[in-house]
Amino acid sequence: FPMAATDPQVLALAAQITESREQDIPLLLLKLKGILSSPSLGCEESNKIKQDIYDYGLTQYCLLVLKRDHSQLRGGWATAAQLAEILSHCCVGLEVKEDPEEFYKKFLPSAIDSLLVLGKRLQARFIRAIKDKEKQDFLHWFQIVTDAICWLFGGHIQLAACVLQNDRFLQLLITDDVETAIIMMSVLHNILRINSSVLLQVEEETLHSVLDELVYKLSSTTNPAIGSAATKLLLFVAKFCKQLVHLLTARYKGLKGLLCKQWTGKGFDRELSQLLDLLYLEQSSGKGEMQKQHQAACIIQAAWRGFQTRKRLKKLPQAVIALQRSFRAKREQELQHLTKQKEDEALKLQMQLQRQRAMRLFHERQLALLEVVHASQVNKYMEEMEEKSALTIQRFWRGYRARRIFHQQKQSLKEYKAAIIIQRAACKFLEKRRRRRPLSPWKEPKGLTDEQRLALQQKVDDYIKLHPASQMSEETSKELHMQAQAKLAQFLLRSRLDQRAAQRREALLAQVNTDVELLMNAPGLAETTEKDLGAFMSRSIPVATKARQTHNTMLQYTRWPWWKKLGDEFMEDDVIPDDAINTEMETLFIGGRK
Repeated sequence: FPMAATDPQVLALAAQITESREQDIPLLLLKLKGILSSPSLGCEESNKIKQDIYDYGLTQYCLLVLKRDHSQLRGGWATAAQLAEILSHCCVGLEVKEDPEEFYKKFLPSAIDSLLVLGKRLQARFIRAIKDKEKQDFLHWFQIVTDAICWLFGGHIQLAACVLQNDRFLQLLITDDVETAIIMMSVLHNILRINSSVLLQVEEETLHSVLDELVYKLSSTTNPAIGSAATKLLLFVAKFCKQLVHLLTARYKGLKGLLCKQWTGKGFDRELSQLLDLLYLEQSSGKGEMQKQHQAACIIQAAWRGFQTRKRLKKLPQAVIALQRSFRAKREQELQHLTKQKEDEALKLQMQLQRQRAMRLFHERQLALLEVVHASQVNKYMEEMEEKSALTIQRFWRGYRARRIFHQQKQSLKEYKAAIIIQRAACKFLEKRRRRRPLSPWKEPKGLTDEQRLALQQKVDDYIKLHPASQMSEETSKELHMQAQAKLAQFLLRSRLDQRAAQRREALLAQVNTDVELLMNAPGLAETTEKDLGAFMSRSIPVATKARQTHNTMLQYTRWPWWKKLGDEFMEDDVIPDDAINTEMETLFIGGRK
């Protein structure tokens, strides 16, 4: 609470509100009207009382009460209208020195919004009211609220733009009811009278909405009161906002004809003639301005065309030079292409001649060797040469096929390993989500009525009569218990064995994957060291023995004559078609375990 001297009435009211119930606060706040309207108060005393009311939070109480449901207040809509009037009178003339930003930028816009909401509700109640007494009451309260709004933005000019930009103000203005429409147009007239340039400060969409509604009222009704208010507003806009006269003539092209035909002789001809004079003056000045702009545009276009023509004439020699340069470059490229083509043909011819010369020298050398070798050794020599040639061809073919198969298997193995990693991550994620999933809350069964309980009991008794329970001796029950225990033990033992087998399979799969990675990443024979050999040696004697036998078999196969292996050279399977070796290898596991 403030330390300065406070008005005793305000202090007593604040204490009384603090100790009262919530539903009694609106009626207590009405006492502020008597405090503010005391005839003995001067200007300074009145401002001091308003400051005390704000400091003790009574103004905030009024705003909070206006935000509530007004139909549930004590005194109803009459109390809400009086509180709106009190709120506006408390804010006008108040100068807040402590935290002024909170008051001017938050409190006052919130008060304007609350008053507009109250006005919208009163307007809706007035339109829906049937009895004349109710309509008069709601219209009177609506007039009080709109007067409070005008009083509030009259004391704080910056609120005029806030009121105009509020969507609820446009909703209040856009109505077909005559009485409330006239009141809202008077509010708009007060806004323009206080701040004539406010229409230039709001957004273009808001400005167009206000002007559209005024022109719509002129075109959709024949009521002289509505027409007079709308005409005066448009005249006020045209007089004090010269920039908007052009907007009226451009946006509403049939406005002048509408005003002349529909509203002449309705009792406001003086304002109507002034508005028409402004619109016709703007149209005539606009035509002269259009002619000047057209002439200026012609002059600019002529100057621009002359500039472009002179620019093209200056660039003409450069264009000819660029064309000649590109022609010479293209011709040079064609000559280079022809020269390169001739060089390639000459190189091919030279390579062909060298190959023929080499073949001729080879045949001459062969003939010379045949002359030196004895006749009985010629066949043997030819067989050896054929065997060496065949081995060379086979070696190159096997290398090519092995490299191709290796690359294919390497890609498929990478895809297989990637699929395993993705599946493992997905399984882990699903397992975690399954563990975190909360148990569904247990729901109590719905209670049965007495009739349902009796019907269910009758069904149970009937079933017991039709299916009497068989008596079982103690020995039989013990025997069944022992059988169940034995089956449970068998199940537990089988589950343990299955678990051990699954663990063994997982270990073998991990070992197989490890050995496959070692084989895929194995270095070449030229880069192999003694440490690398230790990683591929088996820890099982039978496996090592079988590997040694297989290696000896391969060595024997390589020593076969070439004519024995000639039929298997172009097979896509393994080189040795020995089914016995494959059958024996199927009984072994990588890593030395059977």
